[in-house]
Amino acid sequence: MITATYTIPGMRVRDHVVEVPLDWSDPGAAITVFARELVAPARDREDLPCLLFLQGGPGGKGPRPVGTSGWLGRALETYRVILLDQRGTGRSSRIDGRVMSALGAREGAGYLACFRADSIVADAEHLRKTVFGGKRWSTLGQSYGGFLTLTYLSAAPEGLSACYVAGGLPALEPDAEEVYRRTYPRVAAKNAAFYRRYPHHAETVARLADRLAEGDVRLPDGDVLTVRRLQSLGLDFGMKPGYERMHWLLDEADGLPETFLHQVLARTSFADNPLFAALQESIYGSGSGATAWAAQRERARHPAFAELARPLLFTGEMIYPWMFEEIRALRPFRAAVELLAERAQWPRLYDLDRLAANEVPVAAAVYFDDMYVDSGLQLDTAARVGNAQAWVTNEYEHDGIGEDRVFARLTELVRDMGGGITGE
Repeated sequence: MITATYTIPGMRVRDHVVEVPLDWSDPGAAITVFARELVAPARDREDLPCLLFLQGGPGGKGPRPVGTSGWLGRALETYRVILLDQRGTGRSSRIDGRVMSALGAREGAGYLACFRADSIVADAEHLRKTVFGGKRWSTLGQSYGGFLTLTYLSAAPEGLSACYVAGGLPALEPDAEEVYRRTYPRVAAKNAAFYRRYPHHAETVARLADRLAEGDVRLPDGDVLTVRRLQSLGLDFGMKPGYERMHWLLDEADGLPETFLHQVLARTSFADNPLFAALQESIYGSGSGATAWAAQRERARHPAFAELARPLLFTGEMIYPWMFEEIRALRPFRAAVELLAERAQWPRLYDLDRLAANEVPVAAAVYFDDMYVDSGLQLDTAARVGNAQAWVTNEYEHDGIGEDRVFARLTELVRDMGGGITGE
């Protein structure tokens, strides 16, 4: 159903809402999924192919564009662009603390388990068939969007004409422990680079940590600012210009002024995206084996990340059990997430045989120094997926999709492979 049609600079927009089952394996209760369709105004009446943008995350809503810069402008030259609010986010049936507070622990865990890659792909296929005419479409997957891409290629390759991935080819045998074994050294290297660029902040951060360790420093929402919550600001180190954003934050940190505390709250509260924290390790659940707080267990093997270590190291994309106690927006998720961490059986996300025989062109940008998604694991996956090409570069950080060149290069790779698959 189209709920609105309007124009923003350079784009004609249609808002779509569809109803889908909460659980595709056992349809009963329903939720809604929202998607925004963009097209160049002069081409609105043309029968253009569609490009589905798969946002990073997990738990990421589609972009809210204000202009046609970056990859979007190039895509609008040839495509209708579909921006999906993945289930649980944005204008799709959203999951937040209010929703989780109304559910018991076991019911909440079961509910959250319906918001993983397999369900998102089923939603996308429903959109393709019921709203966008059933023709094949291309996908552009940023970060976690690449995980979704390989699930899509495993479940419904007949719906895809070409797949573009930016910084997000997952390991085909998901293993949260292996992911974090590789992640901590990369995060440590990012910390070292930050302190080389801004050496005086080693002392700034040490003073902050010593003061926080004394206790009773409160953020504007009443949460206590602990040393480990301060460390979680390092999530930004994998993006450009993350070092500079951290520098300017610390530049005004002495004395813990309100401006500093407000910024720390905004960057660490997860209020806008609680699913990112709630599902972060569950995206690696596939087949048998519990994730069991893999990031926390691996951290114990890296004393350089201890709260008393100096220089104090910031952490990255790790989610820890203490976050669901200390962070207001995450507390209602605590009991359900504990059960997810213990869950030993998951639906398999990737069909290895189907991926090996894949015929849909896949072009992937692999950022060699990516802090979040290990380049070695990505290259191993690229070698095991049929008709896939990897472009390895150290010019960009994890958010390289924001640069014009990245999407352009990916489309060139698919063109040089003979183009995408056409037809119904």
